[in-house]
Amino acid sequence: MQSDYYIEVECLQKNPRKQVICGDVFMSEKIKEEGRTLLVLSDGLGSGVKANVLATLTASMVLNYMRVNKDIRKAAEVIMQTLPICSKRKASYSTFTIVDIECDGETRIIRYDSPECLVLRGLELFQPKCEELSIEGANNLGKTLYSYRFKAEKEDRIVFCSDGVTNSGMGTKRFPFGWGPDNLNEFVRGMIRRQPYLSAKQLGRAVVDRAAANYGDVPKDDTSCAVVYLREPRDLLLCTGPPYSKSKDTQLARQVSEFKGKKIACGGTTACILSREFAEELKIDMTITDPELPPISYLKGVDLLTEGILTLGKVQRLLKGYNQNTVLRQGPADQIVKLLLESDRIEIINGTKINEAHQDPNLPVELEIRRTVVKNIAALLEEKFLKDVDLSYI
Repeated sequence: MQSDYYIEVECLQKNPRKQVICGDVFMSEKIKEEGRTLLVLSDGLGSGVKANVLATLTASMVLNYMRVNKDIRKAAEVIMQTLPICSKRKASYSTFTIVDIECDGETRIIRYDSPECLVLRGLELFQPKCEELSIEGANNLGKTLYSYRFKAEKEDRIVFCSDGVTNSGMGTKRFPFGWGPDNLNEFVRGMIRRQPYLSAKQLGRAVVDRAAANYGDVPKDDTSCAVVYLREPRDLLLCTGPPYSKSKDTQLARQVSEFKGKKIACGGTTACILSREFAEELKIDMTITDPELPPISYLKGVDLLTEGILTLGKVQRLLKGYNQNTVLRQGPADQIVKLLLESDRIEIINGTKINEAHQDPNLPVELEIRRTVVKNIAALLEEKFLKDVDLSYI
């Protein structure tokens, strides 16, 4: 079942001064077969390495358990009963927020000792029904889980954070008791009021930057803000390599021509096929923007046209090493990565004609370089960036 919206997810983080490792951990996963999106933000007790280990353990347990069991309450209880006890603080918990979104919009949220989630329907604050759940076990007496369930809609946003955001500014003259959830709510709504289609990444970064500013731009606690934005999907088509049979050239050109969204073509032979089938002139830009790669070309009906295997190889490396501090430049591979990350539903058409320049005849076809690189790119887009990817062969 394909919904009429895309679930954009981003988590932005800042560490306190002198802390190399963040004590907050965010993990996410899309279970493609079930159309589920699982998210967890965990704040480990204390800071630094010990907090990171505890938060990582918590987040990993959540995802592993929920892959095989949809009972979000049970998952939270199992975690609370399993976490090790700190020998100094005699405490065994890591605060966490768990979000589980089904393909039909059915959404469940469980939070333990973390700030309240903001659920925004447009500009209006939507307050889903909250249920308090007591946790079983002698070590968990007095501890409570808060459970929410609602049907998400297009243009909804879910904002959840660690207490480094809501407690920011604590002890200062302006915010003696911290910034607080009310100020966070007003700030988020103000951002959306000024930019109704603000991305999840932009909103998350704005919240984290403001929390740091409350401390004079030097956070005193791990600060994380995760944003979920259900919006109109952006589609992209990437095709590379000629079809196995020349008789399929027209089919490839028709698929590219009829696609509604951005279009990328990689490879000289692919470019020549599209140029011939479109009856359009192929123009090469001799400006070198990346000394490692051949320049881009232009063809009416295609948004970006590049060389093949060398460019795709660099795309793979850029995606693998990408993080929130990565700066993308103007080279062909960088431009492809920008378009991929800006898109939500990505269709990849991989031509299956063997290119003798890239194939050792003594090796199995499966090891053909281009095909392997494309598979790796598709996997990175799905697993690391939560994109909806459809890989087909022609």
